[in-house]
Amino acid sequence: MSRFLFPRWTNALLPFVLVLGAVAPLYAVMFVAYGFSPKTTEAGYMPVQPVAYSHAVHAGKLGIDCRYCHTTVEQAGFASVPATQTCMNCHTQIHRDSPKLEVVRKSYETGMPVEWIKVHKLGDYAYFNHSAHITRGVGCVECHGRVDQMEEVSRVSPLSMGWCLECHRNPTDRLRPVDKVTSMAWDQKAEMTRQQREALQQTFNIHPSENCSTCHR
Repeated sequence: MSRFLFPRWTNALLPFVLVLGAVAPLYAVMFVAYGFSPKTTEAGYMPVQPVAYSHAVHAGKLGIDCRYCHTTVEQAGFASVPATQTCMNCHTQIHRDSPKLEVVRKSYETGMPVEWIKVHKLGDYAYFNHSAHITRGVGCVECHGRVDQMEEVSRVSPLSMGWCLECHRNPTDRLRPVDKVTSMAWDQKAEMTRQQREALQQTFNIHPSENCSTCHR
């Protein structure tokens, strides 16, 4: 009987086994630290912003449409963060000396942007197109929640793959007329019958793909 437990050719695999053994724990730590971070998958993430901007006041009390600040949602894959000029369209006249707006005024004077912290951030491995959803009747509230009631914006949805697939598999109940996509309080289930929502799905020809390449490109 042979003295060797493994054939001699397995000696060539030894360097690869050593490298794998050294690197695997690092990848495991990165997966736990990044994959389960509130910044990537968990609801409730609410970073402290450089300016105490209240969506409850602007989008709620004042009724400012989401698209006034997030101008690209209907034409592009991303929702733009408003330029300081957008803020100053009003605040050169309203609360112009408020200490809460010091950072905004400095940004306006220097031309340097306010360093807002992104709340709804997907991993680099995932692709999401805002315009594809907004122009087909998926309301802002479906992903972002009632931001019109938030003093500080927090993430209400996990933005995980499973969560996205739930909508792709059953989009009917999440659809609304396009002119209602930014109306946070408008409830499609109360305002429309299921037959009307199904008709809306047929009108937009909505059949979301579940293929991996749809989001992972």
